[in-house]
Amino acid sequence: MKQKTPSLAQDILQGLENAAAFLDGKTAKASVHIPDEIDTKSTRKSLGMTQIQFCAAFGFDVQALREWEQGRRSPDRSARILLAVIAKEPEAVRRALAA
Repeated sequence: MKQKTPSLAQDILQGLENAAAFLDGKTAKASVHIPDEIDTKSTRKSLGMTQIQFCAAFGFDVQALREWEQGRRSPDRSARILLAVIAKEPEAVRRALAA
């Protein structure tokens, strides 16, 4: 049986229901995993890069990377997200950041 495409009215109704749920605080949580910790050194080494090369390729501050790798600081949430993507898809990040 062929699945019916939602009508414009159904799309609008669904949008209104989603907006109402959002206003009521009933929206679903994100279904992504953001690591609490990430091993920046192993990620960098798996790519065969020096600290300077890694930072130049992905836009990190060298001093911040050194502090992460030495355990003096931890990457913030946004950096952990980027590092997780780099660990799995470094070429995608390189393409996205290419000037």
